Amino acid sequence: MESEFYQLKAKKPNGEILEMKSYKGKTVLIVNTATKCGLAPQFDGLETLHQKYKDKGLVVLGFPSAQFLNQEPETNETVEEACKINHGVSFQLTEKIDVNGKNTHPVFAYLKSKKGGFLGNRIKWNFTKFLIDKNGNPVKRFAPTDKPEKIEKDILKLINS
Repeated sequence: MESEFYQLKAKKPNGEILEMKSYKGKTVLIVNTATKCGLAPQFDGLETLHQKYKDKGLVVLGFPSAQFLNQEPETNETVEEACKINHGVSFQLTEKIDVNGKNTHPVFAYLKSKKGGFLGNRIKWNFTKFLIDKNGNPVKRFAPTDKPEKIEKDILKLINS
């Protein structure tokens, strides 16, 4: 049976539809991001992972969110440019979304239901990360303070499986 993950969609900042089914057979790292967060230097580590493993099947997806102290002041029109200029980001970003509450984006509702965290199903802060295997199964959730380089070994296990 196909993973529910592959039935989900998001929108790019320009409004184009991004279907998760296009990532079948890939290892996917999903992160809620914010450019003005104290953890924003993680963009650099995420970009390093993207560059190092994109040709081996890793997809990094950043979902900007302003739900934590409004630390994502950028708009859908400016977020990609800000991330590129400040952190060299070339991995795919989505439009701004909510990760908690009644307007939680379906991708995060699904991920939280499969991989609860310290606060249950809530996202605690920016840069919470979810690792999804090649079959669309969420396999691990990482805390906001877990640096991208710390999760590289988990990515390698999935890429090489």
